Amino acid sequence: MQIPTGAARGGRTRMPETECQVGIVIPVPEPIASYLKRARASFGDPMASVIPAHITLVTTTPASDWPSALRHVRQVTAAHRPFTVTLRGTSSFRPVTPVVYVNVAEGFEECARLHRELQRGPLEHKTPYPYHPHVTVAHDVSEAGMDEALTSLSGYEASFTVDRIGVFEHDEKGLWILREELALGG
Repeated sequence: MQIPTGAARGGRTRMPETECQVGIVIPVPEPIASYLKRARASFGDPMASVIPAHITLVTTTPASDWPSALRHVRQVTAAHRPFTVTLRGTSSFRPVTPVVYVNVAEGFEECARLHRELQRGPLEHKTPYPYHPHVTVAHDVSEAGMDEALTSLSGYEASFTVDRIGVFEHDEKGLWILREELALGG
């Protein structure tokens, strides 16, 4: 997700007035995020500088009624408690898609549950692939870069507490703008 400087944090910004594209993610906190960003850049991924480390809960989804969609997301997050995610080792979606990622070893089921509940109601849509929580570390890079990502992070492990999610709008310029951060458990 491309996130412009100055995106809202912890608050609300203007509501879209027409149909928009929504994305919902778990942000990876510091210092883990910076480490994974540097690693992603080292594998030749040009998006490393503009896409912060995150676990996608809802990928780009059309929302024709932004207020209803946001109410739904607020209800889902209020009903979930914080949980621990442990990132461990690497895997790849190759040959289906050119992506190498760090595995969500602990917290996988909690992420999957959030995903299922968020994709109901106003955000319901079909996805081309089954949901698999992960943190991308190489996307659309050379085969050598993808192989390097797989091996160099194979022993990687880090844990953090998930206590919030980010709700983004995909704007007309192709940027993801943070519209609201929501705490789990209200």
